Amino acid sequence: MLRRTTLDSPVSLSRLAEIEAALGMAIRGKADVIRLSLACLLARGHLLIEDVPGVGKTTLAHAMARSVQADFHRIQFTSDMLPSDVVGVTIYNAHSQEFEFKPGPVFTNFLLADEINRATPKTQSALLEAMNELQVTVDGHSYPLAQPFMVIATQNPVEHHGTYPLPESQLDRFLMRMRIGYPDHAAEREILRQGVASSAGTVDPVITGAELAALQDTAGQVAVDEALMDYMLAIVERTRAHESLAMGVSPRGAQALFRATQALAAVEGRDYATPDDVKRLVLPVFAHRVAVNSRVVLAQRPAEAAERVLTEILTLVDVPL
Repeated sequence: MLRRTTLDSPVSLSRLAEIEAALGMAIRGKADVIRLSLACLLARGHLLIEDVPGVGKTTLAHAMARSVQADFHRIQFTSDMLPSDVVGVTIYNAHSQEFEFKPGPVFTNFLLADEINRATPKTQSALLEAMNELQVTVDGHSYPLAQPFMVIATQNPVEHHGTYPLPESQLDRFLMRMRIGYPDHAAEREILRQGVASSAGTVDPVITGAELAALQDTAGQVAVDEALMDYMLAIVERTRAHESLAMGVSPRGAQALFRATQALAAVEGRDYATPDDVKRLVLPVFAHRVAVNSRVVLAQRPAEAAERVLTEILTLVDVPL
């Protein structure tokens, strides 16, 4: 039986509520998006925000980075950008007569990769090692990244002009992919009333990097019942056997769901995870990791088809009591 207690942390979880409130001032009417973004942050994951221009992708990413007292860099990805523009370059110093490494913007705590799919696949791939191994290798030398490290990437839908699809290996490095969507009438009215006052620039740091690390450690201690783990794996196995999917969820994807489930429970102040946490996270954690058969894609956009199949799978798997 799972414990029904409140999560206790060396760092007060009220800080998470403060971050949530601050982000709510920047992004109106998107409480669920904000909560899932915080879960991604606590799970030490990377976040991909995909939507049409103008709905607040960059604003949310910028606000999340500003809410933590840590280093922040932004890269505006373009088609002519080179990998060295991301990771850095080794140059020859004529004075010291030695080669020196000049770090790129990836050497930070929070990296906003704005419109990441406007860069070529070669440049996109420059982030693979950084996102997975928390280091960068240039000219045979490896350089560790600072902690915490999080990539918050935004992208326009792949059908838009001038975009390149992210390779599967790149997508798999993102813990979650989500859409913000249009605000409802009341939220958009508030946006019109507040104007620039609701921008990310009004968000002040709420916690330090060290406090964030303590919260991330706490999230990793959330209890996950054996039956709940079996429930997660049953969903994963269904994705590998479903006739509409050419590629199911990898072991890395299963690990991502586990970590995200712990983090979401922590965001909500619980020291135990529930099946509802899992069901809430399956789409943002799995939809970008599966590949839909071409015959299915003909009827729907790949992202929509993947979400439809995963929703169907959730109805087929027995929920633990």
